[in-house]
Amino acid sequence: MKTDSVIKILFIENSVEDAEHINTLLRNAGIAVRPARATTPEQIHTALEEIGPDVVLYNPNVGGLSLRQVGQLIDASARDIALIACVAKIDEQSVADMFQDGVVHGVGSRSQPKQLITVIRREFESLHARRQVRRLEAALRESERRCDALLDSSNDPIAYVHEGMHVRANRSYLDTFGYTDYDDLLGLPVLDLIGPADADAFKSLLRALSKGEKAEYRLELHARRADGSTFPATAEFAHATFEGEPCLQIVFRRQQIDPSLVEQLQRDPVTGLFNRARTLEYIDNAVAAASEGRKGQTMLLIEPDNWAHIVNNVGLGKADELLAAFAHRVSAQLRQEDVAGLLAEHTVGVILHTETDEAIRAWIDTLQKAISSEIFDLGTQSITLTASIGGSLLGEKNANAEMLLNQAGQALRSAQGQGGNRSELHDPAAREKADAERERNWLNLLRRALTQNEFALYHQQTISLQDAEGDYSEILLRMNGPQGEVSPGFFMPIAEKYGLNAEIDRWVLNQAISALKARDRHGIPTTFFVKLTPDSMQQQANLLPWLDRALKQAALKHGRLVLEMTESKVVTMLRPAQEFINGWKQLGGSFALEQFGSGLNSFQLLNHIDADYLKIDRSFMADLPQHPENQKKVTEICQQAHEMKRLTVAEWVEDAASTSLLFACGVDFVQGNFLQEPQPLVANV
Repeated sequence: MKTDSVIKILFIENSVEDAEHINTLLRNAGIAVRPARATTPEQIHTALEEIGPDVVLYNPNVGGLSLRQVGQLIDASARDIALIACVAKIDEQSVADMFQDGVVHGVGSRSQPKQLITVIRREFESLHARRQVRRLEAALRESERRCDALLDSSNDPIAYVHEGMHVRANRSYLDTFGYTDYDDLLGLPVLDLIGPADADAFKSLLRALSKGEKAEYRLELHARRADGSTFPATAEFAHATFEGEPCLQIVFRRQQIDPSLVEQLQRDPVTGLFNRARTLEYIDNAVAAASEGRKGQTMLLIEPDNWAHIVNNVGLGKADELLAAFAHRVSAQLRQEDVAGLLAEHTVGVILHTETDEAIRAWIDTLQKAISSEIFDLGTQSITLTASIGGSLLGEKNANAEMLLNQAGQALRSAQGQGGNRSELHDPAAREKADAERERNWLNLLRRALTQNEFALYHQQTISLQDAEGDYSEILLRMNGPQGEVSPGFFMPIAEKYGLNAEIDRWVLNQAISALKARDRHGIPTTFFVKLTPDSMQQQANLLPWLDRALKQAALKHGRLVLEMTESKVVTMLRPAQEFINGWKQLGGSFALEQFGSGLNSFQLLNHIDADYLKIDRSFMADLPQHPENQKKVTEICQQAHEMKRLTVAEWVEDAASTSLLFACGVDFVQGNFLQEPQPLVANV
């Protein structure tokens, strides 16, 4: 499931608390949720029309509403919606009865949160897949219509061949081969249009392509017209379908360009490897072969470590020479069937044809040794290099070029993040072992960052739309890794697992207070929003006295510190959160609720939590100008917040149109990369 997908869930529940509990479980599992609740047929009908839920979570104990009634209401809406029964306990008979009705898609257990989350995630992914299939089918029909029109208007001779026989050809094809009407070609073997000297090669290639075997998709030959004359041409092959049947598309191109020139145009002038466009074509061909069941293919991405630093040392003028030498060492390890190309400035992509994992790793080890063990001579300079390699085994499950490149790219970044001169392969069968090893490496990096001060802070300005005085900024944490700065999404889950969050929070707070003190000396009124983890809030007996001492020592006159935490986290620890916030307020601090509006009744939380700022959930900001319902919701949040004398903040604002709309909605502050990219926090102004 995409991490930025928002699941719109309609809870059919008697209890708001029960629905909120499930909503909190989902958000804590990293699933963005847009919830609504209904208990009557009228409310369900309204919710189906207004919010268009993805998932309906039905409690069989809701009085007056049977599962069949709910299913009928969903069917009447003509929407594809996943209906999940949420039961107190799963027993075989009740589950069998539910599925027998043919209405429910899945059954989740309240007493087993992990099972319930898995069912909701699975049904949403299934729903997304069904919707995607429908979109793809519509796009396919439109593409086929357009392709048919283009086929007839094309000047290239194009034909479709099934089992060696013509099944479709365009006008240019008929004219090229000297036929008047398509009926003259119907049932004619394509082999009859090939010169005798090339017939065997053409027949072998057709057979190999039909069986899905590895073969070139181009063949130079002499084509034969109806009158027996011949002409030199290049036949280009592609897998296609015609009227639902698999076939081959063949394009006969007259040889008007020198083949050596074509080959030269497909090469990168610096490295001699295939250029990006040609490499992507080879990747597409490998993906097509994998989707037809071919095994033994691996996609590798190879980069020299610390490239920017090395180029700074040797000089930009020597960069091409070094890259060419690096590419030569990669090429030297390739076999005849392997392919290498330049995919980015210094990223080499390789399609490796190997049968075993051991052979892949042996090839990678050999390449890394060939790169690291020998000196690169650049005029009067001599240097050594190491390389990181990330790859993905190509199979039927990941036979998608974009997915394949993403998997290889993630593996490459992970290898670089562990210090370079490493390799990592994406292989689902070995995922658990690799994850454990990666987790150990990140844990070591985290501990080193804490002891050696290798964290970094950024700040992103929060702009007041209501002319508030002073500067407002969000404090953002990064970690200095071996290959550059790393965002918290990579290391904070591991820090939480091993109990390092509270220590990291203190480091951030200490740095933020120092920066506030420096700004205070220069008379710059500043407010910093600083994230707090639940671990710190639960250790309030230690944190609050420490904060009291740190703030008194800083003696801030104009500076303010706003601690913030997500709404879903606060809900799960309401009592300690309430006690901490009350204690923090006594020290003169302020508090903000993040992801506000993501719950069923977020404002009810304010009866227990004294929050000064409400940071509106970012799901409302996505394509805000195109979603009037989100604009309405933001307006309602702002109106209610102002009545309660709370300030509102809209995060993740990415365009000018959204900024104008948020001003009209009554938002107090806006923040996002459109307004300002995060900047390094300087302790001394």
